[in-house]
Amino acid sequence: MYEILTKDGRAKRARFTTVHGTVETPVFMNVGTAAAIKGAVATEDLERIGTQIELSNTYHLHVRPGDTVVKKLGGIHRFMSWEKPVLTDSGGFQVFSLAGLRKIKEEGVYFNSHVDGRKIFMGPEESMQIQSNLASTVAMAFDECPPAKAEREYIEASVARTTRWLVRCKAEMERLNGLPDTINKNQLLFGINQGGILEDVRIRHAREISELDLDGYAVGGLAVGESHEEMYHILDVTVPHLPEEKPTYLMGVGTPANILEAVERGVDFFDCVYPTRNGRHGHVYTNRGKLNLFNAKYELDDAPIEEGCGCPACRRYSRAYIRHLLKAKEMLGMRFCVLHNLWFYNTMMGEIREAIENHRFAAYKKEKLERMGVPSEKGE
Repeated sequence: MYEILTKDGRAKRARFTTVHGTVETPVFMNVGTAAAIKGAVATEDLERIGTQIELSNTYHLHVRPGDTVVKKLGGIHRFMSWEKPVLTDSGGFQVFSLAGLRKIKEEGVYFNSHVDGRKIFMGPEESMQIQSNLASTVAMAFDECPPAKAEREYIEASVARTTRWLVRCKAEMERLNGLPDTINKNQLLFGINQGGILEDVRIRHAREISELDLDGYAVGGLAVGESHEEMYHILDVTVPHLPEEKPTYLMGVGTPANILEAVERGVDFFDCVYPTRNGRHGHVYTNRGKLNLFNAKYELDDAPIEEGCGCPACRRYSRAYIRHLLKAKEMLGMRFCVLHNLWFYNTMMGEIREAIENHRFAAYKKEKLERMGVPSEKGE
């Protein structure tokens, strides 16, 4: 169940209640592609840093260890010892990123595993079956993610196929949720809006998929080569045509500025590998902008990454010590940076929720961007 608690302009403050617990939105989903956050982050760490919902990937877990293995072990929640909600990406984006290894047909996609080269077929029914085996809280529909700048003819054919696949996903999920051996019989399904940067295709597709009365709706195929301005424009024209009374998820986005701009446009679910990937390379987020802890100026800096930060790294360790760990290639350095970045993102989402509740989101966004040294895209 999704309930809007209050609005501030188009920004929504909502509550999403699932069989695995409640998610307060807007929310950033911490990305654990293979049922683990890269950077030696354990489940108890996720609990400590305020993670509400974790995201794992259907394709990667299907390839290794295998979704049937996860099912035999009781589903992804028992497998990774995580009781809160889990969203599984359908695998569509990963399959389509394997451009040289796959062949798209109406029934689905034939491709070769990036791990061992074995031939794999995945279509709407297979994606739903894998996600049912994983027993995630929310399953994503299987779609094609066309390049943002692809030709109109290709995008229109691709989007039409994505709609046909979505109908098949919905029917298969209803069937799977009714089987006696299904672990999570309350699994939810989110559909995905596509259309590149063609606003008429985006709007038409949003209207079409809205008629299917799904549990939530995502905007996919952005942050894949288009400019920030183009992305924000597509959100401006598309989100109003998705059901306001359902969760809206912007897939694979993004930077703190991207998130603030998208919240302002009515989006309430986000995921991105930036905080973990940047952390593993010593790049950390602060309210004064991003720092590169490999820089020599931090060699004797005994301050925490950010004064006043409550993350496990900042509560105890200095920039100098973390820099030393990174330079020495000690995994602990990466771990500290990843934990800090996820704490920063999770904390920012809490600030966003509070700002919407207090009807001061526009002011909060302006202040946050100015402190971080990022100009507002709307020039506020």
